[in-house]
Formats: sequence, structure tokens, C-alpha cells
Amino acid sequence: MSKQQLPVVIIGAGPVGLAAAAHLVEHGLEPLVLEAGPAAASAVREWSHVRLFSTWGEVTDPAAEKLLAPTGWAKPDAAGYPSGGDWTEHYLQPLADALGDRVHYGTRVTGVSRAGRDRTVDADRDAQPFVLHLTTADGREERLRARAVIDASGTWGTPGPAGAGGLPALGERAAADRITYRVPDLKDPAVRARYVGRRTAVIGSGASAFTALATLADIARDEPGTHAVWIVRRGISGSTFGGGEADQLPARGALGLAAKAAVDHGHADAVTGFRTEAIERAEDGRLVLVSEDGRRLDPVDEVIVLTGFRPDLSFLSEIRLGLDERLQAPIELAPLIDPNQHSCGTVYPHGHREVSHPEQGVYLVGMKSYGRAPTFLAMTGYEQVRSVTAAIAGDFESADRVELTLPETGVCGGAGLFDDRAAEQADAGGCCAPAPALVPLGVGATAAGVVEEASAGGCCGS
Repeated sequence: MSKQQLPVVIIGAGPVGLAAAAHLVEHGLEPLVLEAGPAAASAVREWSHVRLFSTWGEVTDPAAEKLLAPTGWAKPDAAGYPSGGDWTEHYLQPLADALGDRVHYGTRVTGVSRAGRDRTVDADRDAQPFVLHLTTADGREERLRARAVIDASGTWGTPGPAGAGGLPALGERAAADRITYRVPDLKDPAVRARYVGRRTAVIGSGASAFTALATLADIARDEPGTHAVWIVRRGISGSTFGGGEADQLPARGALGLAAKAAVDHGHADAVTGFRTEAIERAEDGRLVLVSEDGRRLDPVDEVIVLTGFRPDLSFLSEIRLGLDERLQAPIELAPLIDPNQHSCGTVYPHGHREVSHPEQGVYLVGMKSYGRAPTFLAMTGYEQVRSVTAAIAGDFESADRVELTLPETGVCGGAGLFDDRAAEQADAGGCCAPAPALVPLGVGATAAGVVEEASAGGCCGS
């Protein structure tokens, strides 16, 4: 089989990976989607209880809709806000089903290389197909050849640690039984029992942290003794809670207001300027957080770490990637998504040229393309794969005609809206507190209805 007859392999059957497959089908090319999980959108299923702050109209892809139309699929109300579970049940799994045997489940990619060429070899490199090393659900090793590789595997599997230096805090691994790195599903009775009547530290200052704070506040209103301690590595500024009523994604703005209300109403204490150095276990089994300057907080029962995610690049070690040294995003894309300068709504339009690499035929798309930047939206990923698949098909006029209009946040600069990585990079603006402190915000009460409306949460990756 010639290289051009080989399939285009897509790593990951999430929203962007499945959209890429739909666009390839539209171009008359054969996709093959490899998903490590047992079903489509396995990562989304893990946060099925979280409601997106994007509407249905913003999280479905046009090419995917065309592929779904003959199946009798009914498009959900464009103005509605799906949960992760809704997104999976009513769009992502039906899309994977429409792609049929082009999607392989239980297949983990463990390596990608050029046939017979490690990363040091130049000779005849671009003429060789890609070889993917796979492990199936039953433990078998397989090899697969491809004409191009689209990595849409996301970043969900590699959450950031509690340690402020980017590595786990001292004692963090030993305290794993009381730490979670995801927004907990507090509607699950078994999960809820961990937090009811207890003191919980929430580390992070992005949408996920806002979701956790708002849901814990909901519990606190009915369950005495339930309280949150919000750990922020910087200070509190006007942009901390996002765009509020000025946010062109209303649910995202409401989510920030819900987190603010949790603090204003006394359901959470905000501890600012606290960079976690160690997590110690007290005699009663509770956890004590220690900052890098030696300050210690009162013991907590549970810790929720929501400090963002990072890409897993280990299986791409034999591929020549061009990555920004800070963000671990493609070099051409990095300055366009730099959280020092950009929020979700100020990302410059981009496509195949910005997500390509020195290794021709390899593309990192979706959350994976953003590396450690927290400014990703699903519609950004859909536009990426529209452009990338057109380039693979040889239609460069279409590939270069990139159009992307995103809702603005309503906050100048936008840094600090989604997690501590972006927040820290705004510290130069003078919003960082010199030492940890309990902060009563009291800038005006937020209606309880706003908390209830937004407490279902949101995700920049929506």
C-alpha cells in the first residue's frame, strides 16, 4: 500500500478528534480514530456531571452535523447548555456510531515514529509513512501505518499538582487518599459524603475551581460544618472572577459570580498569596497545607486540586515537534494563546500552519495543541481540524481561509480567568498579595439565584 493510500490516524475520540474524522470523510479521505477508553469521549464522561458554559450551538461541528443528519439525529436546542453527560449522549457517541468501524476503542497509542527512522535520521524521512505502536485492551501489541497523524488526545490524563513549582508538593503523593484532581460529583451520595460537614481546601482560580466552590457553597447552605478554604497563589483583583455580566458567554460570567458569592456569603475563605510547598498529615489524619514561606493553614479534611492540565508528550518522543519552551504548545501557536495576553475570547484565528511541526504530516489539535495554556474552547478545536484536514487533502485555499470569532470575556487582558497558571502570569500587574491572608471580599452580595444557576459549573475546554 502506498503512503497516500494509508489512513489518516486520529488519536483520541473526543469532541475534536471525532470532528476531525467527520471533516476527513467530507474530503473523501479515510480516517481511523484510536480511543484508549471503552467508548467515545471517555474523558468527557469523567466530568459528565459538569455543565458546560458554552451552548449546544457552540459545541457541535458543522461537518459532524452533516455526517449525523442521515442517521435521524436531532440537533439539540442551540441555546441550551449541555452537561458533559448530555454532550456525550446526544452528540459525541452518536457521532462515533455514525463513523462506524473507523473508530477503534480500547486502543492506546504508546509511540509514533517514521518507518525505519528515529528522530535523528534525515535521509528520505518525509517519504516514509508513520508507524504507530499500539496496545489493545487485552494487552496485545500492534503496529499501524498512517499517512498523517492528528493528535487530539487532550490533556485530561495529566492534571497539574498542588505544588506551586509545577511538581508535586512534599507529601502530596502520600496524601493521595484525601486529594482529588477533578471537580467532584457532589450529587453522588458516596462522593458527597466526603465533603458534607467537613472542611475542604480548593486550590486553583479557574472555572473548575469556581465550580467546586459554588457546589460546596450549595451544600454549606443546608449542611452545617461544610466549609471551603480557597487557596489562591496570587492576590484578588478585579479580573479574578472573570467577566461577570460583561462576559459574552453568560454562563461563564455567572460561574465567576457564583464563586464570588461563595466567599461573600461566608461559605468559603479566600487565602491569597499562598504557594503550596508541602502537605502534612496531622495526628487526626487531616491535612495541613504549608506554603513556601513556612506558613501553615488550619487542618482540612479534603483537598481539591484544580491547577490545570498539561500535555502527555511521552509517546511522541521519536517525532520532531516544534514546541514553545514555556507553554509546550506549537511554536507558531504559542504567542497567539499566551495567557499573559489572551483569554478564550481574544485568541487570534489560526489553523494548520500554527498547529503543524517540523515533522510534516503531524498535527497537535484541540486541548493538546494548547499545551499548558488554559484558553481553549471547543469551537477553536473545530476550526483547527477544519483547516488541518483541508491541508491533508491538498486544498490549501480552504486550509488557509481560517475564520474564528469567539465570545469575549469582558475583562481587559483576560489573564487569571481559568486557573493558577494564567493567574500567576498576571501578577506583574500588581495584584499579588505579599503574604497569605484571609480576604473578606464584600463587594456587594450576589443573588443566591446566580449561585444556583451557575453551580453546575463550566469548563473552558467546552
